Amino acid sequence: MSLPVQITFALAPHIAKGLAQGVYAVCGGIILDTVKNNNIIGFLRGTTPTPTSSPNNVLNLIISGANLLTSGANIAVSAKGFSNVNQRLDNGFSDVNQQLSNIENQIQAIGKPLQISPELLQITTAASVLNLGVSVMGFAVISQRLNEIENQLKQAGELLSKINRKIDLSFYANFHAGIELALNAFTMTRIENRRSSALQAINRFLEAEHIYKDYTVNELSQKSPIIDKYILTLSLAYIAEARCHLELEEHETALRRFQEGGKFIRLLLQKYIELMLTSNPAAYLHPQFKGQIDLHKLTQIYQWIDPNFNENTVFEMQRENMFKLTQSHDEWLSSLPSAIVDRSEIQWGIFGGNPTPFTGRFEKEAYKRLPQVFEVMQSMIETNRRFEAYQTEIQAISQLGISFHDWLKLSPSTEIKPDGAELMYIIPSKPLELQPSI
Repeated sequence: MSLPVQITFALAPHIAKGLAQGVYAVCGGIILDTVKNNNIIGFLRGTTPTPTSSPNNVLNLIISGANLLTSGANIAVSAKGFSNVNQRLDNGFSDVNQQLSNIENQIQAIGKPLQISPELLQITTAASVLNLGVSVMGFAVISQRLNEIENQLKQAGELLSKINRKIDLSFYANFHAGIELALNAFTMTRIENRRSSALQAINRFLEAEHIYKDYTVNELSQKSPIIDKYILTLSLAYIAEARCHLELEEHETALRRFQEGGKFIRLLLQKYIELMLTSNPAAYLHPQFKGQIDLHKLTQIYQWIDPNFNENTVFEMQRENMFKLTQSHDEWLSSLPSAIVDRSEIQWGIFGGNPTPFTGRFEKEAYKRLPQVFEVMQSMIETNRRFEAYQTEIQAISQLGISFHDWLKLSPSTEIKPDGAELMYIIPSKPLELQPSI
C-alpha cells in the first residue's frame, strides 16, 4: 500500500520557490502556506544522529564567573546542514532554471546539487533542546537532554548559593526512572506487560509535570536565573508522556496531553520573555549592540507574543522608551531581575562596599550580558515552536491514517542520503487543512 506522503532529501523546486517568494514559511519544522490559511505543505525531520554531548557553545554562557545558560542543546539542523542539502534534480525538471530564475542562487541547474540556504528555509539557527520532528524525540534523546539541563542546574547552584538559595535536584532521579521504565516497556513482546509498564512510566511523567509546574512558578516569582531550565524540564516531561501514548498508538490522548501542556508552558514562557525584555526593552537596541541585535530580531520576539506585530509597531512601542532609557537609566538598572544580573555576582569595591547600580561595574556587567540574554530568549521561543509543531505533526499522522510506528520508519525509498544532509522532507500528496498549533 502506497503512503499518502513523499519522503525525500531534496526540497521540491516549487516549495523552494514558494519559500523564496514568501508564499511558504517554515515554523518549528513545519512548512506552511501563508496564503491559504496556513495549510500544511510539509514537515522537516532531522537525520543527524544525536551526539553524546552538545557541542553548542551557546549552552554555556560563562559571564564574569557566573553561569548564564541558554535553553538549548544540540540544534538538530545546523546552518551547514541547510546549505548542504544535496540532491540531483529529476529529469522531469529540465526547465527548472527558467521556472526558478528568480532564485537561481538557491536552486542549481540539472545535474548540480540542490543547495538550500538558511535564509531560504527561514529557520532560526537558535539552539533548541528539541529536535525537528516528534519522531526523533525518543526516550534516549529525552534522557540526554535531561542530563544536560541537570548539569546546567548544578553549575547554576554555585551562583544561587551566593544569594542563599539552593536548588533541589532530587526529583530528576524520579524523572530518569520514568524514562528507564518507558525504555523497558517498549522492548517487551507481550502487549499486556508493555502497557502495564508504560502506564507506570506515564505516572512518573505526570508527577514530574506537577512538580516542575510548581518549581517554574516559584522561580518566576523569584525572577531567578534558572526559570528557563524548569520550563525546559516541564516541556520534556510532557513530551515523554506523549511519547508513551504515541507508542501505544493512542494518538488522541497524546495530542490532548500536548495541547494541555502547551497552553500552560506558553503562559509560563510568555511571563519569562516579558521578564527578560526588562522594564525597558529599548535597551536591546542600544548602539553598542549594532550587528548583534536589531529591530528585525526584536520584532521576531514580539511576533511570538502577538503575530500581528510588525517592525513599525515595535518601533512605535520603543520610540519613547529610547528617551526614557537615557533620562531614567539608573532606574532601569535598579529594576533588572536576578535572571539577568544580581548585585551579589558583582565583586565588591576596594573599600568593601557592595556595588549598587550606580557604581559603573553593575552597569557594565548588565550591558555585557544583554546579547546573551537575547540569545536565550530566541532559543526558548524556537524550542516552544518545535513543541507546538509536534502537536500539528500528530494531527497530520491521524489525518493521513498512518500509524505512529509507520511514521517512525518513513525514509526515502529510492534516494541515497547525500553527504552532509541533515534534513529530510515529508511532503503530503496534497496540503493538509489543519489548524497549526504554532
